[in-house]
Amino acid sequence: MGVYKIRKYGNPILRGRCRPVEKVGARERKILQQMAKTMYRAQGIGLAAPQVGVDLELVVVDLGDNNPLKLVNPLILLKEGESVLEEGCLSLPEITLKIKRSKRVMVEGWNEDGEIIKVEGEDLLAHVIQHEIDHLSGILIIDHADQAERMRLNTKLKLLERKSRGYISL
Repeated sequence: MGVYKIRKYGNPILRGRCRPVEKVGARERKILQQMAKTMYRAQGIGLAAPQVGVDLELVVVDLGDNNPLKLVNPLILLKEGESVLEEGCLSLPEITLKIKRSKRVMVEGWNEDGEIIKVEGEDLLAHVIQHEIDHLSGILIIDHADQAERMRLNTKLKLLERKSRGYISL
């Protein structure tokens, strides 16, 4: 089983809203497994399905224990506190931003067996979960940036977009 190609900024799938999964079956389990392999290969700590070209509400997260959290149709039930952390994104290489998010979250979704699970996350885990769930609605870290940061990143973003669309090679 191979790994997926990670879609970069400029690919339209990153801006769309993903479809909910109706039932977790062999296809969805295989996608989640390949997403985890892709995340590890890219040395990431989270990955959402649109980042690999899949239009479904699927997320994988692993902060380093090689036991990925796999969430299907994740929904944030509770947000508490405030935290600012530096975030990067596999779809926006070489771009990092300080992002303000909730310090603690509780999320409900299905696991890879189709069972309802609830997951609590704090600090980095809370940030990663919120980041990946944002992807399912077409929201990227640059959407959290203020006007000055967007202006600063404008050239980089244009280059990424042109590369993604095949206009240039870097």
